[in-house]
Amino acid sequence: MPETPEKKPTLSQVIMSVLAAMFGVQSDNVRRRDFTHGNPLAFIIVGIVLCILFVLMIYGVVSWVMAGVGK
Repeated sequence: MPETPEKKPTLSQVIMSVLAAMFGVQSDNVRRRDFTHGNPLAFIIVGIVLCILFVLMIYGVVSWVMAGVGK
């Protein structure tokens, strides 16, 4: 069975790849596609943005919980 040529990953595929990598569940086929056809800068930028969003989300939850404790 001939393999179809892989295309450059879309933005949504890059986001899903970074999220999967953060959780440690990246599939081998997707990893190969990313390393073969992906732009490293896109993965770095998406990774940094997602990490910042994660930290802000944790900060928001902790602030919300701590505000409820003081009442």
